[in-house]
Amino acid sequence: MTVLFHILFYAALLANFTINFVHFMHMFQLNSYSAKEQYEWRKKNSLDVLNRCLWALIYGLTAAMFAICALFAHDSPFFIAMCDHLPIYGAALMTVGCVHGLWALRKPAKKKLVFTPRVIRMCVTMTIIYGAVCSLSFVFLHESKLYFAVAALLPAFCVYMPCLANLINKPIEKAINNRYINDAKRIISELPNTTVIGITGSYGKTSTKFYLERLLSAKYNVLMTPGSFNTTMGVVKVIRGSLNATHEIFLCEMGAKGVGEIKEICDIVHPKHSIITSIGEQHLETFGSVDNIIKTKFEIADAVTDGTVFLNYDNEFIRNHGTDKNRITYGINGGDWDYTADNITVTGKGTTFTVHHGGEEKQFATKLLGEHNVQNILGAIAVSHELGISLDELVYPVKRLEAVPHRMQILDKGSGVTIIDDAFNSNPAGARAALKTLSMFDALRIVATPGMIELGEREYQLNKELGEYAAGCCDIAILVGERQAPPIKEGLLAKGFTENHIIVAHDLNEAMKAAYSIQAGRNRVILLENDLPDNF
Repeated sequence: MTVLFHILFYAALLANFTINFVHFMHMFQLNSYSAKEQYEWRKKNSLDVLNRCLWALIYGLTAAMFAICALFAHDSPFFIAMCDHLPIYGAALMTVGCVHGLWALRKPAKKKLVFTPRVIRMCVTMTIIYGAVCSLSFVFLHESKLYFAVAALLPAFCVYMPCLANLINKPIEKAINNRYINDAKRIISELPNTTVIGITGSYGKTSTKFYLERLLSAKYNVLMTPGSFNTTMGVVKVIRGSLNATHEIFLCEMGAKGVGEIKEICDIVHPKHSIITSIGEQHLETFGSVDNIIKTKFEIADAVTDGTVFLNYDNEFIRNHGTDKNRITYGINGGDWDYTADNITVTGKGTTFTVHHGGEEKQFATKLLGEHNVQNILGAIAVSHELGISLDELVYPVKRLEAVPHRMQILDKGSGVTIIDDAFNSNPAGARAALKTLSMFDALRIVATPGMIELGEREYQLNKELGEYAAGCCDIAILVGERQAPPIKEGLLAKGFTENHIIVAHDLNEAMKAAYSIQAGRNRVILLENDLPDNF
């Protein structure tokens, strides 16, 4: 019976520990395996973290107290009877703990935990730690039976376990990463005829990359980093898995949340040319200041030796910083720049504009909406033209450009409903551009947004300013999430927006139901501006 009880006790604790550990590991993965970001996440979600840890502690200590009493009190008829039913009680206890843990995980994840080799190694490390603590407590505290209490405390500390496992595994992970990085460097060095173009920016970099791939493909065999594969190891994975001698151009998107991260990628791929699409207030929590963002984005320009740096001179931060490298400038707001676009006309069917370069001009049309899309397309046109594709040859590829998923993607849902899906990673400039596009529609204009995140101390103010700007662009505002709603609502009301036209929804599904339930009597356009990840 004692052996069976021990099995049930540890099985119950292990199940409870595992359920909570998987949740915190999921958050750690979403936080880029960064202890600093995980710490910030814990601060922002302190109530949820405390709830999980307290329940784990209560459950564990209850199991421990039950175990100690049952094992000590053999002379008591009550506990003797209880011991006869230990398997039932143990199974019930395990079930209650698992049900609570699973209930806490009831919300479906937008991006599920991926059991990458790194995560598996961390899980192995945690299993070893868990087993070692339980074994040592049993060996040294067996006589006092306090080993039950020690084991029971473990689930309450699982919030810290991913960071601990990551710290322990750091030398191993560094060695593995260095091996992959060196292999990627070798591959790049063996492809001297492949031109690498680096692309970065606070926003617009992914869209510009997609557009550039379409335009350059009119003449070259092009490989681009897919989706948002813009971290060091993401780029390394693409190089090792896809890049080969048939590729004439490699478009390498580079993202960063801290100083030096873009340089790290540049040291691997050595870009011939580079593009900086924008600089703005994004990821301020990790960068600390706009100056650090500027410094980091221009690491991609510093890496260029005998090539060209393409700069979006509509962006004040880029324009004021400049570079001593060979540069090509572009923009839609006028100025004596190398490539400019004007005569921009936006309708429900698309956008037309005229490109000017060195006395040459050409009219373009695209299905994409908004001036910000023209800005990104213009950057792609500038690079393509400098690489030998004439403006005439670019007209048809520009006309065939498709929206990048979740970046101002127009979705016709029928029954007079159009959705503008701009749900990917909103930022102040991008949100304004999306709202400006929404304002151009002759329909009931609805914006559904949880606001913007990762803006540090400026987050409240920037979301308030978002609300102020939205007040002049929409008819109905649906604010997603009670925690994020206050600053946006404050901004809306400050500009005279009617309070009964503001709806606060719990999540995006509830927001969409609210948007569809509005009796408009006319066509509706719904702008989805940002969709927060699972760790917010």
